[in-house]
Amino acid sequence: MRSSMMWRQSLLMAAMPMIERKPLFALLLIAVLSPVPAHGAGETPAINPSRLGEKIPDDAYGAFQRGLYKTALELARERIKTGDPEAMALAAEILSRGLGVPRNVDEAAELYAQAAEKGVTEARFQAALLMLEGKYLTKDEARAKDYLTKAVEAGHKLAAFNLAQLIASKARSDADRKKAYDLFLQAADAGLADAQYAVSQFLANGTGGVPFDETKAREWLEKAARQSYDTAMLDYASWLIDGIGGKKDYEAGFLWMKRAAESGNVAAQRQLARLYENGIGVKGDTVTAAAWYVVAKRAGLHDPKLDDLLDGLTEEEMKRAIETANRLK
Repeated sequence: MRSSMMWRQSLLMAAMPMIERKPLFALLLIAVLSPVPAHGAGETPAINPSRLGEKIPDDAYGAFQRGLYKTALELARERIKTGDPEAMALAAEILSRGLGVPRNVDEAAELYAQAAEKGVTEARFQAALLMLEGKYLTKDEARAKDYLTKAVEAGHKLAAFNLAQLIASKARSDADRKKAYDLFLQAADAGLADAQYAVSQFLANGTGGVPFDETKAREWLEKAARQSYDTAMLDYASWLIDGIGGKKDYEAGFLWMKRAAESGNVAAQRQLARLYENGIGVKGDTVTAAAWYVVAKRAGLHDPKLDDLLDGLTEEEMKRAIETANRLK
């Protein structure tokens, strides 16, 4: 396996430290079971009817689509009395998110479990996550894995990603890691940015029997970056500047690093400061470099070389850097 820390020395390497990558196999469960953002903070996540089963409870789902969540829940409860699994899944969605009613994850968990037993794909996915967590449903990794597997077979991309993470976190052999890779690839092909990034890491390191291929790794990094996945934007920027997996492009690398920094990625903010300081992909600008480092420094990141940059500024330059940093935050 080729470690990412062994990548070639380059202009970027000379200008700033290489990015430290997070462990590839850290278990990360992506769930839908979360509160809806407050009004104005974001849109209510859309629900594809197929997620709730083949037969949607028309009246209840119709009310849901119109934003009549309380009515939708009442109508779904009536259908639940007849054992309708799709109504169970819809009610669980409303309760888990607190849509128009007080959030009740305990009841949502039970409804997901019941709908999962009756074969609703989305309910199997949610119940699996709850079983892995062990807070609202009894912890049961074997059953959770079975539910995730069945959800994957039904084409659920988040289930594919989470099953891949589960397998990767317990991998003991290249065969296990290859199985995880195949699931990541399935989710990546379905457009999931997290999975696209994971695939890029397998290819960049030649992990789990997957052939080392920087060209393909860069392609997957770009796909994830284009979905505003901040770590992918950071890495893709570095690869463009270093010429890894393709030709060097300092200007494009700078722009991707700027996007990552503007998204709030602290490591990218530090790296962007370095680009401004050294004039890589952009006209050198020590004041703007200092401003971005101030932003990163406020978030807890420290860099001795950039501290030296701050120390070398005049009082007027430091004032301008602080003013710029205040606008950037």
